[in-house]
Amino acid sequence: MRNNNQKSRLKISPLRILVIVLSGLLTGLSLYMINASVIAGNSIPMPFGFGAGVVLSGSMEPALSVDDLILVRRADSYFVGDVVVYHGGRMPVVHRIVFADEKTVITQGDANNAPDEPISPSDIDGRVVGSLPKAGVVVAFMRTPTGALLIAGMALLLLWLSFQREQQQSDRQIAEIKAEIERLRGSQQNREPSNESSEDQDL
Repeated sequence: MRNNNQKSRLKISPLRILVIVLSGLLTGLSLYMINASVIAGNSIPMPFGFGAGVVLSGSMEPALSVDDLILVRRADSYFVGDVVVYHGGRMPVVHRIVFADEKTVITQGDANNAPDEPISPSDIDGRVVGSLPKAGVVVAFMRTPTGALLIAGMALLLLWLSFQREQQQSDRQIAEIKAEIERLRGSQQNREPSNESSEDQDL
C-alpha cells in the first residue's frame, strides 16, 4: 500500500509537465529579450537565425502597422522587394529593399517619399517572413522587467493550481477507499450474527 502511495506521489501529471515547460519557455524568452535589449543593445535577438520584433512606426503602411509583431529570418542573400530589418543606430529599421548589389543595399519605407541611406548587406539582421497585427504589444510588454515578473508569477500560480487539483484528486481517492473499507466492515459484521444464529440452531 505504501509503495502504491509513493508511486502516485512520484508520478507527474502531463498537465503539470506542460505547465512547467511553457512557463520555463516564456520566462526564459522574456529574460533573454530583456538582456538582449538592455545589455547588448539588440532589440531583435536572433537565436538560431530566427527572431521577432515590434513595428515602431508607420513607415511601412499599409503592409505593416505600428505594434504589429514581425517574424524575422536570417538569410544568406537579400533581393529587391524584400522587407528586411537592419539597425539604424540602436533602433531597428523595417523597410523594403529598393536597390541591392554585392556591396550596397538601399531601403525605403512604403509610406516614405525618399530612400534611406545606403547600408552594407552585413548590416541586415534578416528578412520579414510573417506578421501578426497588433500582437507586438504583448511582446513589448514581455521585454520589460514587469512583464517578466508577471509571467513568472503566472507560472507559479499555474503550478500551484496544478498541485491543488492533484491534491483534490488524491483526497477523493482516499475518501473512496475509506468508504469501501467501511462498507466491507459493515458487510462482515452483518455476516457474523447470522453465523452465530446458525450455530445455536445446531446445538
